[in-house]
Amino acid sequence: MSDPTLTIDNILAPELTLCRVAASSKKRVLEFIAEQIHHQDETLSDTDIFNNLVSRERLGSTGIGEGIAIPHCRLDGLDRVIGVLMTLAEPIDFDAIDNQPVDLVFALVVPKEATSEHLELLSQLAEKFNESTFCEQLRQCQDADTLYRAMTASSH
Repeated sequence: MSDPTLTIDNILAPELTLCRVAASSKKRVLEFIAEQIHHQDETLSDTDIFNNLVSRERLGSTGIGEGIAIPHCRLDGLDRVIGVLMTLAEPIDFDAIDNQPVDLVFALVVPKEATSEHLELLSQLAEKFNESTFCEQLRQCQDADTLYRAMTASSH
């Protein structure tokens, strides 16, 4: 049962697209992601989200190289996929595979019983972020609205 609605523009809300976030560390980025999601849906615990993101990072950094990270985790009681897109004001150390600091972050929080669609989504993201011109375009964005449009424009 493939879910055709699982595309980047369906999981990313303008409210969860943040431009030039000031974050001093990887931990702070993950906290910020959890806070933003909780802010959008108060039934979701920011502590749970943060702890799950951190546990996932312990298995290996989600910094995929070229200044990009795709932190992700599963969450109990979640009935949809939540995406958070952020550019950072200053690149930070994310223990990425190429040791480059990260300034482009797309977080993915998926239901506990995550399926192949969620993996598909991760690979869609990785594929998009493989295009350096696309990443450059995102990094150039000066505000959240432009960033949101840049991220979702090409996913149709």
